[in-house]
Amino acid sequence: MKKMNQLLFLIIFLFVGVLCLVNIYLSQISFEQEGREYRVSMNRIEKALETYEASLDKPLTEEIVPEQVINIEDYPGITGIYAIAKNDTPSEELSFFLTEEEEDYVIIDTKYSYYRVTYEAKGTGKTQMYVVINALAIILFGCMVALWFYVRNGILLPFYRLSEVPFELSKGNLTIPLQENKNRFFGRFLWGMDLLREHLEDNKTKELELQKEKKLLLLSLSHDIKTPLSAIKLYAKALSRNLYKDESKKLEIADNISEKVDEIESYISEIVRASNEDFLHFEVNNGEFYIKDVLEQVKEYYKDKMSLNQIAFEVSDYRNCLVHGDADRLVEVLQNIIENAIKYGDGRRIWLEADRDEEEYVIRISNTGCQIEEKELPHIFDSFFRGSNIGKQPGSGLGLYICRQLVHLMEGEITACLETQGEDQLLTVRVVVHLA
Repeated sequence: MKKMNQLLFLIIFLFVGVLCLVNIYLSQISFEQEGREYRVSMNRIEKALETYEASLDKPLTEEIVPEQVINIEDYPGITGIYAIAKNDTPSEELSFFLTEEEEDYVIIDTKYSYYRVTYEAKGTGKTQMYVVINALAIILFGCMVALWFYVRNGILLPFYRLSEVPFELSKGNLTIPLQENKNRFFGRFLWGMDLLREHLEDNKTKELELQKEKKLLLLSLSHDIKTPLSAIKLYAKALSRNLYKDESKKLEIADNISEKVDEIESYISEIVRASNEDFLHFEVNNGEFYIKDVLEQVKEYYKDKMSLNQIAFEVSDYRNCLVHGDADRLVEVLQNIIENAIKYGDGRRIWLEADRDEEEYVIRISNTGCQIEEKELPHIFDSFFRGSNIGKQPGSGLGLYICRQLVHLMEGEITACLETQGEDQLLTVRVVVHLA
């Protein structure tokens, strides 16, 4: 913000400098229209005086031309008309021409007399030009400054205050305050950022609780496992020292060891079950929406991406129906499936088909070049599962797992199957949602 303020002062300085240069330039140029009124009046007066003298055939005897001869009010810019006959003495003529008055004047030479016509050059052209140019420049500069303050206070300052928020969130500071702002540019952004912060904070709390529960579970199971392990250890020492002579007693000890082993296995099974429990928390807002909104969004999203990757992408004709679920989550599901098709297919063709099937709506996404094995197909929706077709493609094995969880929360179903089309092996993922 300091640099922006410095920029404003620089703009003001440059504006004042340019305006001064413009005014200096204007002061040094002349305008043809300046004083044009008095020049026209001079021509008219000269003709009127010549006409009047011709009618008298002698010079005027008055020093000041009387109003009945010429009324100066009829001549714009003229302030006075003075006369001297040509037969006057040279000293009188000299004093006539060298008047001490500071007014501007023009000498008119007629047959009988000299006339000194004084005038006032109003300079309307230059003065008005000064006023107009300076007024327009000040108004334009005022608008620019107002616009600058509007951009500064309405866009730059709110953005500057928000610039630290993503950085703080990345460091895990989820309690950073976000002040409410009704700014038309950042109001929705602030609202979304605050929702993101709350969501991250909620997930962090849930993760800590989950870690705490799992830690307590592991500590409890570890403690429980120690008891059968101690018993097995004692039985093993007794047998190694041949403390039991009776065969029946040895069989009893063997049965006890087997029982303890089964007990340990049950604890291990419980640990495995706990580790396989859902570790991701999903929120779905089920409602009613038209399937067209989802399919058109997916189609528009992948239109350019598929074209850049030179993959033939097609969305077949479909019936628009009102379905039950969460539109945003369904878009996420379809995007995950298509991303998998791009990543693990051969990059030739991906297509989407959708239609109503009795009380359900079925969406099928197929891609060519599938290399997954038949025996791996039942596990592709398991968490962290990655098939033998992954090659060097990066991934976590959670994409289709997340799809299954979301579809189930929408009360739908998702399945996959392998199909053969000519020499191609296709993978088709089938997403089913209920009609509203």
